[in-house]
Amino acid sequence: MLTRSPIILSGLLAIGLALSGCVAPRVGPGDEAYDPLEDANRGIFAFNQEVDRNVLVPVAQAYRTVVPPPAQESMRDFLRNLNHPVIFANDVLQGQPELAANTLGRFVINTTIGVGGMFDVASRVGIPYHSTDLGVTLATWGFDSGPYLVIPVLGPSNVRDTIGMIGDSFADPGGQVAASYHKYYASLGRTVAEGIDTRARNIESLADIERTSLDYYATIRSLYGQRRAAQIRHENANLPNPGLGGDTGSAAIVYSAPPPR
Repeated sequence: MLTRSPIILSGLLAIGLALSGCVAPRVGPGDEAYDPLEDANRGIFAFNQEVDRNVLVPVAQAYRTVVPPPAQESMRDFLRNLNHPVIFANDVLQGQPELAANTLGRFVINTTIGVGGMFDVASRVGIPYHSTDLGVTLATWGFDSGPYLVIPVLGPSNVRDTIGMIGDSFADPGGQVAASYHKYYASLGRTVAEGIDTRARNIESLADIERTSLDYYATIRSLYGQRRAAQIRHENANLPNPGLGGDTGSAAIVYSAPPPR
């Protein structure tokens, strides 16, 4: 699977180019998003809201109640550190040498002095964290976003970011190592932990947005678009994450390569 990954990624990029560049028109300055699948997206959004109210929020609230804040912070730092290899690769692909150097420095410092990433020592010495992903890389390369999508459970996305999410999953060394040792539960556990941590940090902010929104679906769609646009510009918009994608804003998925024959 490792030897086939470049071929698979090339296929994904080709599909992304066809769907985002050929199917979707450019979004005009006054448009919220290109959402030709709105009826289907609203149905999935309603399903996601039921899952959120009955499963995700109660679990996230229990997590905040049971786990002390310092332990929550260490968990967040550890998960962020696991994402650094993919972030570094995308920094390089985006032609951002300074960000790439920062990411590499953070990974080395936090993995060693920070006890495997449990402590964010790098931020304390002046190397701040930033997130990026293949969706941002594709945008940098000129790919259109394509139609807006709502993914079951994971939340808002679009064609470009979905392709990027899959590509990042193939490229993630942690997932590859877990799969090579048949530890598929490790990838699943990491994805679940990222989702819980992300939801726990956005309970109040998303609840306030829902309470004050005339159309919560449209508000989340707009919020996702604004947040992704800021990430593409390498800006910090301080907007809540409306999905379950950790710091990237692009929902994480579990990928486990089958063992080599």
